[in-house]
Amino acid sequence: MGGDDVDALEAAVADTWAWARTLSRTAARALDPRLDPTAYPMVALIGSRGALRPSEMSAALQLDRSTVSRQIDAAARLGLVERVPDPADARAVIVRFTPETRARMEALRAARKERWRAALATWDPRDITELTRLLGMLSKVELS
Repeated sequence: MGGDDVDALEAAVADTWAWARTLSRTAARALDPRLDPTAYPMVALIGSRGALRPSEMSAALQLDRSTVSRQIDAAARLGLVERVPDPADARAVIVRFTPETRARMEALRAARKERWRAALATWDPRDITELTRLLGMLSKVELS
């Protein structure tokens, strides 16, 4: 891969990160205007994986436990999540959506999927499949 290719990739990734941050801020505001957008990945993680222990969230998000704890506290104060005893280990807790949040997230996800379908309506389905495959590969690249 030549230098120009790497430069173009870095620029495209930077643009994608900026776009993703905008989507995250928009999604956070749609869920609750008071939700700090930096906490939205934690909320989205619960949406995709279900109830999790804070340690699992910290590992999945690659964030310090204290950061995740503050995000959980903030989301709990807004009534978006709740801490409950872990049925597998009474000494531990899991964090899950409140019923209202679960319903709201399902509605927001359905609306987001419709926007994706509309935005990509003119794309060849093979291009979408290929982009998905390549993004998956890129997400596994270790640069540190």
